[in-house]
Amino acid sequence: MYEQLHITAAEHPKALAPHILILNIIMSVLGAIIGLELIVRTGVAPNTSIVGALFAIILSRIPLVFLRKYRSIHSQNMIQTSISGATFSAANSLLLPIGIPVIMGREDLMFPMLIGVFIATLIDATILYKTFDSEMFPAEGAWPPGVASAQSILAVVEKGKKAMLLLAGMVIGVGGKVIGIPTDLLGVSWFGDFVAMAALGAGSVVIGVLNTNGFIIDIFGKSFPILTNIFGENADLMSQTMFKYMPHGIMIGAGLIALLQVCRMLFSRKGEDASAAGKFSRSMGNMKSALGWGYVAYFVVAIALAVITGIWSDMTPFKLVIWIIYAAFAAIASELIVGISAMYSGWFPGFATALIFLLVGMLIGFPSMPLAVLVAYTAATGPAFSDMAYDLKCGYILRGNGQDPELEKVGRKQQFISEIVGFTVAFVMVALLARTYFSQGLYAPVDATFAATIEAGAGGAVAKWLLIWAIPGAIIQLLGGSRQVGILFATGLLVGSTINGLTIIVALIIRAVLVKKNKENEHTLNILGAGALAGAALYSFFTATLALGSKKK
Repeated sequence: MYEQLHITAAEHPKALAPHILILNIIMSVLGAIIGLELIVRTGVAPNTSIVGALFAIILSRIPLVFLRKYRSIHSQNMIQTSISGATFSAANSLLLPIGIPVIMGREDLMFPMLIGVFIATLIDATILYKTFDSEMFPAEGAWPPGVASAQSILAVVEKGKKAMLLLAGMVIGVGGKVIGIPTDLLGVSWFGDFVAMAALGAGSVVIGVLNTNGFIIDIFGKSFPILTNIFGENADLMSQTMFKYMPHGIMIGAGLIALLQVCRMLFSRKGEDASAAGKFSRSMGNMKSALGWGYVAYFVVAIALAVITGIWSDMTPFKLVIWIIYAAFAAIASELIVGISAMYSGWFPGFATALIFLLVGMLIGFPSMPLAVLVAYTAATGPAFSDMAYDLKCGYILRGNGQDPELEKVGRKQQFISEIVGFTVAFVMVALLARTYFSQGLYAPVDATFAATIEAGAGGAVAKWLLIWAIPGAIIQLLGGSRQVGILFATGLLVGSTINGLTIIVALIIRAVLVKKNKENEHTLNILGAGALAGAALYSFFTATLALGSKKK
């Protein structure tokens, strides 16, 4: 039987205890390798937190006395925290950013950039740690992958009907993925914020129609045209500047309003230590302090990057000051926008958001290498923020949804330490392996996109359409209020497709009908949805990992 389902703060296992630290390091090495391999060969890094949790569960079932310690769900929580932290940071926060200057011919900047983005990753996670369970990023928020990991661990412990529902959800998740349905999004739609997911679905359908000039469903490995040539025969709207930069412009508008909403929240007249009548464990004072010091930290790192990369010599003193201020702003704004999207949908448009700040930097007039360092720095913030939030959400559920504040405080701190272990292992692995990957021409695919964008430059037409499209983006975000409708709609435009949008909309319709019929169906859908997300994540992980062996090295 699994132990320590209900514990006190004093009984919570320590992240630096030998049995946890050793397994955390081993799993982090595995996670980092998986992340690096997949980001250069497929362009994405999977969520390995569920894999880490399942590995710990399997270990705990081996009938050896010293493995009994892994029966604690809180130990399992720290192990999944470390491996997911290592996977995401190695791929998205470290290797991807340092590849940008290298692919542009500046291999000498690889290690200076690696140090800079590693520090940025630590700042990123620290800000999240300090603001998690605040009014901006509540623990009660959706944070879908965290819910899926927690439900997977609890289902093994509790068994019974809940385990069967989760298993059924996992079957749906795997089955859908096999035939080409994004069942991770289907699952999230069953327990994520309804309005936010509807906005994500709408944005995905719009961009899918614009990209294909029709309503075309890709399933069973084939395309099924429902409507074709909507905008005229052989029309290619996305090749036109007007439509090419529509997603980016809408995100700029929505993002600016979202940042103003954050500022309004921070500078409202609530007391410095108010926490909405005890609803949140982090007060407004905590949020202001974390974000304020976070900006200062990003500002200092931007100065250090300008010096150690030598880009300061490419700019006048005035433009250098503007670059430093803008780089720090882009870093913190990016993580907030990415974090909001991740909280509601489980998706974070990290690459797309970095591209937006790059486009604005180009319009400001920064030279090419300062732009490369800028976009690398921006791309490094956000993924760690989102990933750690998922892990803290998982721990929050496992610790009883905040019913014991002291246990929650202690557990969250131990998870933070576990996450830092994962980041540190990832840093070492990237330092050891990056040159090997780059020497073989293996980069994160988006690096080439960033480099090509910088080399192409941005003219007045780009600025005009970014500004024009920013207006409806701002209006949508403003009308959506705290639901972040503009951010999620723009996320759909940036990374969505027709099948993604259609899946979300159908799932939401099913949810609306079933919940209206019987309110208790909501709980059933929550568990089925978590299972579908977990099954889809496991399917994606194992198929992508197994495919590595057959890919050309």
